[in-house]
Amino acid sequence: MAGVVATMPGTAYAEPKPPRTLEDVHKEVEGLYRQAEAATDAYNAADEAQRLQEKSITEIAKSAAEAQERMNRLKNQAGSLARAQYRDGTLPPQVRLLLSGSPESFFDGVALTHKGQAATRGLITEVAAVQKTLDGYAKAAGERWKTLDGERRKKEGAKKQIEAKLAAAKEVESKLEEKEKERLKLLEEERARQAQQKWLASDAVKGAALKGSGAATAEGKRAVDFATAQIGKNYVWGAEGPDTYDCSGLTLKAWAAAGRAIPRTSQDQWRQLPKVDLKDMRPGDLIIYFGDASHVGMYVGDGAIVHAPRPGRQVTIAGAGSMPVLGVVRPG
Repeated sequence: MAGVVATMPGTAYAEPKPPRTLEDVHKEVEGLYRQAEAATDAYNAADEAQRLQEKSITEIAKSAAEAQERMNRLKNQAGSLARAQYRDGTLPPQVRLLLSGSPESFFDGVALTHKGQAATRGLITEVAAVQKTLDGYAKAAGERWKTLDGERRKKEGAKKQIEAKLAAAKEVESKLEEKEKERLKLLEEERARQAQQKWLASDAVKGAALKGSGAATAEGKRAVDFATAQIGKNYVWGAEGPDTYDCSGLTLKAWAAAGRAIPRTSQDQWRQLPKVDLKDMRPGDLIIYFGDASHVGMYVGDGAIVHAPRPGRQVTIAGAGSMPVLGVVRPG
């Protein structure tokens, strides 16, 4: 009968899936790169924590070595004092009184003995205190090693996740023909342009001083000059230059060149740096993107940022509103 599709007994007919559009591919690829960037932030955070833990363990080891040297000196003092007291204290007090030249010299000797005993007690107390310090260093080092191992595991886990997401994105892109890849690139550019126009027309941005860069501080100008000098260099996750960068690696080094240290990751930059309103934004400020603060760019004026976009891209200038803006922070 016309319109009826015959099927084998016991099988269910499934409607064929509609072909994937370029928009679907764009969403999937961008989603995978976004997940890779979020994992990169986790990797960078674990890497920074690992460096701090390694530095802490080195400092503990140095302090423990100094305390051990002090303990060795105290033990030598204790041994010398014990031998001296043994030599001087072998005779009973009555015999020493008989052998002494006079009662006065005897009592002088007794006073010295009491002083020696007091010194011994003080030495014992000091030895106990140093031993307690050494035990504390040993415990602290053990805790730091556990934390270090945990950060290494986090770092390795983030690395595996990054590599998996990047491999998946590249696999999707590899299935596209050259014409489709070009269309995909144009689609990305159009989406960014539309987002920028929408952002510029938003109430949050209206009235903001987006033109020019006259409001930049001397530090901010140095940071912008450094960041823009990196245009054309490849994005590599976890990189801090000088030849490749990830997004927060670029802002980190740019502000370091301006003489100011800032947190390593975009998430920590968002949490720890002072926040400013869009209307007060000036060149050198950092714009944080997406709800999880997983991307960052540096504002350069005229409604634009310089940033390291993602793997397969280079450091470039883009519209400050081409991605969902979370907020603005100011290192300077």
